[in-house]
Amino acid sequence: KDVRLPVQLQRAMAAEAEAAREARAKVIAAEGEQKAARALKDAADVIMQSPTALQLRYLQTLTTIASEKNSTIVFPIPIELMHAAITTYRK
Repeated sequence: KDVRLPVQLQRAMAAEAEAAREARAKVIAAEGEQKAARALKDAADVIMQSPTALQLRYLQTLTTIASEKNSTIVFPIPIELMHAAITTYRK
């Protein structure tokens, strides 16, 4: 025998299923963000323990920037280095 659900009940069931899918998607996204945050913290810990690692990461970033077709590249340098250069230049 063919049983048909009323349209309103079908809509309610579809809305409930959609809400459940959205809830699962939010949980999955939150878990992904949590894993990414942990990975970033671990990377920061490694970099903080090794100045060489920080320098290598800096050079990797510059390589990535240089490979893009940008017309302007800003090189951040310590302000102390700029101060020393300006002082030397003024002499």
